[in-house]
Amino acid sequence: MKHIARSTLIIAVFFGLEKALGFVRNVLIARTFNLSNELDAFNAANNIPDLIFALISGGALAMAFIPILAEYRENKPKSEMWLLFSRVANGVFLVTALLSILIALNARQLVSWEIGIAPGFGADQQELVSDLMRLNLIATLLFSLGGLAIAGLQAQQHFLVPALAPSMYDIGSLFGILILAPAEPYQLGPITLPAFNMGVYGLVYGVILGAGLFLLIQIPALIKFGYRWKPDFKFRHPGVVRVLHLMGPRVLTVFFIQAVFIAQDNLASRLPTGAVTALVYGWLFMQLPESLIGTALGTALLPTLSEQISREDVPGYRSTLETAIRVLSGLTIPLAVILALNLEPIIALLGFDPEGTTLVLWTVRAYLVGLMGHSLLEVAARAFYARQNAKTPLFASGGALVAFLVFSIPLSIWLGAPGIGLANSIAFTLEALLLFYLLYRLMPYSPRLGKTLLRALGASLTGILLSLALNTWLVSGAAPFMSAVFATIILLLCSLLIIPWMLPEIKELLKI
Repeated sequence: MKHIARSTLIIAVFFGLEKALGFVRNVLIARTFNLSNELDAFNAANNIPDLIFALISGGALAMAFIPILAEYRENKPKSEMWLLFSRVANGVFLVTALLSILIALNARQLVSWEIGIAPGFGADQQELVSDLMRLNLIATLLFSLGGLAIAGLQAQQHFLVPALAPSMYDIGSLFGILILAPAEPYQLGPITLPAFNMGVYGLVYGVILGAGLFLLIQIPALIKFGYRWKPDFKFRHPGVVRVLHLMGPRVLTVFFIQAVFIAQDNLASRLPTGAVTALVYGWLFMQLPESLIGTALGTALLPTLSEQISREDVPGYRSTLETAIRVLSGLTIPLAVILALNLEPIIALLGFDPEGTTLVLWTVRAYLVGLMGHSLLEVAARAFYARQNAKTPLFASGGALVAFLVFSIPLSIWLGAPGIGLANSIAFTLEALLLFYLLYRLMPYSPRLGKTLLRALGASLTGILLSLALNTWLVSGAAPFMSAVFATIILLLCSLLIIPWMLPEIKELLKI
């Protein structure tokens, strides 16, 4: 297998591990707290810390930093590359710490502000959100450094440890839900776990532990590749200036992306209890295939696209892009259909009442409408950043935010939480299509999508027929747990049937 296919597979496997651990974690959280004010508060409290992480290193810096590091790796001594890394890491730490202090001091205002996090919550719930947000900022500082470490390792074409790091976060979070949060101890076979009865605060302390593990697991790999930290604060160095120049527009781009999620919770806080949590679970279910396919492929492609541009290999860049479009389109369309048909028994494992299960199910389906768009966006944005063009994705993400606001307000009134998820799907799909159109204007390419889309339609119809038949035979009338098991088997079978339909695209990916 060529290195992109191999890297994509490594990332997808470990993303799958992380998603499996995350699913267990979220089932336990749902069964412990249900669709409650406390769980809505916990989910809403993540917004601002997530924004800081995404702006500084989780999204903004990584996208801007990897192309520069890849260029240094190709053209400069390793010592210069790692010195640049140290300077950027030092700046990330200082900026994240300062922002965390400012937000902690103003947490309550950010929550209750009319265009803030959760103006629709009651006073006690807003106070809980503020307290949890302050604690979450500790995890944000650790996550920011961990995100920077991921960028450094991925620039070395090393994907194993960065792909494993999110699972370390899940292990810490599981410690929080299994030991710190519960009032009654969990029984694992003959072992009785301790229970610290910390409630929703225990979830946050688990997040902090997970963030620490997320960072620590990457440090040995950085050392192996030659990194040694240096207390260097020369932020006017040309390399740092180039990173900041590319990062500036990316910061605004990520801000627009995160603003969509802040706006989602703002609108959901005005809906009945459980709407915020339904959006969180809806997004998590959609994120599983999106991460395994779109994020994995996009992450593996960025260093290669950056190196192709650095070598002025325009035909190779164009070919890589065309293959990615076909692979993502061909896989995500039938997967979205198959998931929408088979997820209900799995969602029922969360332990919500029938009304809550239905709410989450339709929210998931609304997000799945945008599965192809979100997956394509992972590659479209990276295609521009590989060219060290951050302004075009900035304008596109601003347009996506405007589109979301236009669609989400009426759809939230008409459809509730699923309407907000549908507005998200529409906005980000339009953004992906706009970016690929602009890439075409910049550098005409021909992804030859006709046959791919026909095969995707055939795979979708096959999946629908098989799902309906097997659901009638296996799932209907089965006990809840067995229904979920059978639904999972059906999902796997239907997903495997997609592969023969998409074999030409997969073979092209393996050649890259």
